Amino acid sequence: MEGTRIAILDACVLVQAPLRDTLLRLAEPPSLYQPLWSEEIIIEMKRVFENQIGLPPAKTAYLDRELRRHFWDSWVTGFEPLIRKMTNDAKDRHVLAAAVKAGAQTIVTFNKRHFPPASIIGAATYSSSRNAAGPTASTFQG
Repeated sequence: MEGTRIAILDACVLVQAPLRDTLLRLAEPPSLYQPLWSEEIIIEMKRVFENQIGLPPAKTAYLDRELRRHFWDSWVTGFEPLIRKMTNDAKDRHVLAAAVKAGAQTIVTFNKRHFPPASIIGAATYSSSRNAAGPTASTFQG
């Protein structure tokens, strides 16, 4: 999608149903942005649903299927070789690697501390904003 803003949605924002719904609705035509995630992000989301919230695997599998059906072009692959080059928090290196691979301008997350400005590689610069009720949108500009 040439010219479309690309955003990686971290697992922590996908777990929040009202926020997930809002972010995905904003990606429907006429879309404001292209949401992206990786298999690892979805696995992490499902793990939180099942282990922390107590949802049965059948419900998380349903959500996974629906994301694949409606957002089939939102899956980032081929970023795994980049993970070892990332210097942010080890638990979220896969998120930053997916963002780099996809050319994302934004990572939408509640975990701002896992993406310090010094960890952003290349010519990208880092800026973020956060209000008390919402996630951080970390924007990378070349």
